[in-house]
Amino acid sequence: MHVVLEAVLRTCVAYFVLMVVALWIGKQVNSHTNYYNFALAITIGSFIANMGFDTNLHFMPMIASFIALVLIYFFLSLISANSRPFRKWLSGQPTVIIDNGKILDGNMKKVRYTLDDLNQQLREQGIFDIFEVEYALLEVSGKLSVLKKTQYQNVSKKDIYPTNLNENVILPKELIMDGKVVEKNFNHNFSKQWLEHELKLRNLQPEAIQYAVISSNGSLFLDLYDDHLKSPLDTE
Repeated sequence: MHVVLEAVLRTCVAYFVLMVVALWIGKQVNSHTNYYNFALAITIGSFIANMGFDTNLHFMPMIASFIALVLIYFFLSLISANSRPFRKWLSGQPTVIIDNGKILDGNMKKVRYTLDDLNQQLREQGIFDIFEVEYALLEVSGKLSVLKKTQYQNVSKKDIYPTNLNENVILPKELIMDGKVVEKNFNHNFSKQWLEHELKLRNLQPEAIQYAVISSNGSLFLDLYDDHLKSPLDTE
């Protein structure tokens, strides 16, 4: 009976600890959007199971190890939030599978991604003809993100009431992230000099910009660190 009561008590404490951790970092872990989130979710499950049911293991060392694991995750998240190179190394990057309607078999081999996988994930998004796809990226989470060719995209109000039709669809290019210029994404159409000119017109410096990206229709999107919002929405 003593063993049963101990198992019940350990399970209750383990569940309470898990709920506290879930409230703290639950959104990041549940998303499984990168490698270390996925690894942490599996490890947390193993810790909680052992804390609750394996009475041969001492409970306090297990709790200490569990807290240490969560703190390691927290500090890694903190570092990755302030360092894009570290974030790319820790979280991974998406892989381009289709570029300008062409299947990149070299990239597919690198990530061991087959044509059967590609066709299945396209069908899951309601695409049965690969000819409709302009760009496709395999995300770190394993999901396939697809940009259709212009003629196969869903109709929007902008199509019904066109103001600035642009038939050229490109893959969005990030030019500034976290106040730092992404040098490798410049090309002859969108050069560093072009970006400097656009920022000069707006009286902005790269350090003041959180995110700058060339959208799929070729327009420049800018998001500043200081958005000057008097009453920003907060759903927390």
